[in-house]
Amino acid sequence: MSIKSTLAIPFAKIIQKQVYKWANAPHKTQQRVFKKLIATAKNTAFGNDHRFKKIKTYQDFKQRVPIRDYEQIKPYINRVVAGEKNVLWRGKPIYFAKTSGTTSGAKYIPITKESMPYHISAARNALLLYIAETNKADFINGKMIFLQGSPILKEQNGIKIGRLSGIAAHYVPNYLLKNRLPSWETNCIEDWDTKVDKIVEETVNEDLTVISGIPSWVQMYFEKLIAKTNKTVSEIFPNFNLFVYGGVNFKPYKNKFDALIGKKIDYLELYPASEGFIAYQDSQKEKGMLLLLNSGIFYEFIPANEFFNENPTRICLEEVQLGINYVIILNTNAGLWGYNIGDTVEFTSLKPYRIKVTGRIKHFISAFGEHVIGKEVEKALNDAIMGTNIRVSEFTVAPQVNPTQGLPYHEWFIEFENQPDNIEELAAKIDASMQQQNVYYFDLIEGKILQPIIIRKIKKGGFHAYMKSIGKFGGQNKIPQLADNRKIADELQSFIIE
Repeated sequence: MSIKSTLAIPFAKIIQKQVYKWANAPHKTQQRVFKKLIATAKNTAFGNDHRFKKIKTYQDFKQRVPIRDYEQIKPYINRVVAGEKNVLWRGKPIYFAKTSGTTSGAKYIPITKESMPYHISAARNALLLYIAETNKADFINGKMIFLQGSPILKEQNGIKIGRLSGIAAHYVPNYLLKNRLPSWETNCIEDWDTKVDKIVEETVNEDLTVISGIPSWVQMYFEKLIAKTNKTVSEIFPNFNLFVYGGVNFKPYKNKFDALIGKKIDYLELYPASEGFIAYQDSQKEKGMLLLLNSGIFYEFIPANEFFNENPTRICLEEVQLGINYVIILNTNAGLWGYNIGDTVEFTSLKPYRIKVTGRIKHFISAFGEHVIGKEVEKALNDAIMGTNIRVSEFTVAPQVNPTQGLPYHEWFIEFENQPDNIEELAAKIDASMQQQNVYYFDLIEGKILQPIIIRKIKKGGFHAYMKSIGKFGGQNKIPQLADNRKIADELQSFIIE
């Protein structure tokens, strides 16, 4: 064990104590964050419009600040983009994280000098808490790879603009620079295929110990490595023992990753968003991710089944319960207020507060009143392949309302790494899990309104080809795992294996 890894363990223990100090005083911590946010923004344009100077309590805040999504807060953001100061937060942001929206076109999410340090410290602390719990620090001596967007930033009215992962690339601490891959030049390559090929060249003979990225794109990297070497990932990188990921539920990918890697490793889940770093996995033994209560974000929650009501229940952390699917609402030190990022979460623990991401509030299927959500389709697929050698590369689900014959059904588009022996048996297992989880879906099947699911097998590379065709190949882009329309389903028809 090197000096660096030896020193990392006591330092990690110190950080762990600091983290659990605020985690074990959650309501006091959130109240302190709330008061600081209101006090700092009270003289901004938004603060004046919503009478922040009159806000003393959370009830006052709810009366003055409505829930908004990007489209609704966009008029304020447009003023910031145009160069105006003191609009949503004091001064001007130092960055805009540019993301692609489905209805808004490009989104410009502000990042301020107050919010940026929390993006960096959260990623660091996730690794430190892993070290503190496991006493595994040898990975610090090896090379680490982060599959991310280009760090090349544009500038407009004095504010730099880029992908969040590209912005974060400018904040790699000095002690990791020698260990970090890929090279700056390779990271700047925009074309994802070319970039991954170059990353394979740069890393295939290195001692990689940590690999990080969105699973679907890391999978592509693994497959290119294996094609080049005819070895498993663990044979190429024998000291690789930690995969850090975020953005999707990993369970449907796990069988595939286990096969590609070729040995058991540890996994560490993060929940970073352009709007703020929300949570990270603080323990290999507990379910869920620790909600970051001390990072400049005041959280609110709305039960997902009430979200589209005229007056949905809107609560702060003190009132949340286990087992309820909530839409998560953010108020941040980057100037987002009552902001709906579109994600749904469920609490796995209340002492401390841990969450798991269950889906997107706009990603659901209810063509027949079934109210199917992301968590349910992910669990159904995982239930069906558990204990088998079936490995899934990617999938999505859509309703088929007007079939050419028979009853309507849910259509599952699945790209398999290895084709299942009996596709009908797999479909039956998925459908059984769906019926068990969702009483509305069960009633529709029982009442002969719907027929059980039908699986369409997608040829290898089909989902990547689809993403490339719509200009969302690589980086932080992800396939929605279900939709209430057939926009994606219709585009995938040309990739179906007959």
